[in-house]
Amino acid sequence: VNFDLTDTKLPKANALFPELTDAVFQLQANIVDDNITSSHCAINCNAQFTPHVDSGRGSGQSLSTIVGLGDYKSGELVVEGEVCDIRYQPLQFDGWNLRHWTRPFSGERFSLVWFTPEGIERKK
Repeated sequence: VNFDLTDTKLPKANALFPELTDAVFQLQANIVDDNITSSHCAINCNAQFTPHVDSGRGSGQSLSTIVGLGDYKSGELVVEGEVCDIRYQPLQFDGWNLRHWTRPFSGERFSLVWFTPEGIERKK
C-alpha cells in the first residue's frame, strides 16, 4: 500500500480497500513520535526473512518503521545482531544499510514495514 502520490503508480489494492489503506497509514501516525508519515507500507504475513539489507521498491530509503502484529511467539527482528521485540512495539531502523532478519516463530505473525523510497517526499 502507498499514499496517493501523483507521480507514483498505486497498487490496485489501494482502490479495492481504501479504508484499509487509510487505517495502515493512520496506525503509523499513531505509533511513531516524529509526526512523519511514510509513502509506502509492506504488509507481510508469516514471513521469515533471512539476513539481508533492503532493496527493490524501497531503493534509497534510509529510515523504516516496523511493527509486528498477531498471535505469535518469538519472531523478533534482529538488526546487526541486536534482537528487537517488535510485537506491538514499533521500531525505526535503517533497513537499507543495516543487515536484518526474522527469528523463527510459531503462530500467526504479520509485520507492517513503512518506508519512503528515495526521490519521494515524505508527508508530514
